[in-house]
Amino acid sequence: MTTSAAAGGRDPGLQPERTRLAWRRTTLAATVVAVLAGKAGLAGGASGGCAGCGGRVLCGVGGGVVVAHRRIRGLAGVGEPERLSLRFAVGVVLCVLVTVGGGMGVVLR
Repeated sequence: MTTSAAAGGRDPGLQPERTRLAWRRTTLAATVVAVLAGKAGLAGGASGGCAGCGGRVLCGVGGGVVVAHRRIRGLAGVGEPERLSLRFAVGVVLCVLVTVGGGMGVVLR
């Protein structure tokens, strides 16, 4: 008797669950970064530039959450999960860069 993994099929195992949990941790960490950046900005007296950087952080985190939830839905289906398209991979990178840039702007002002 051969298993689906030995026959060349996809072994569902725990990989989709680990990937979903990793996306959840990523969105949680990004949210914590946004909250801490906002707190740092408010503690130093928020200026217009600081508010703009805070808005960039929120946009970056929001975009990352949208992409993460799309990926989680893609992994939840039965059978072969859909691949992360290049467009969404680039979106994740841009969201991270916007978040980090905005956070640095808040902290360094």
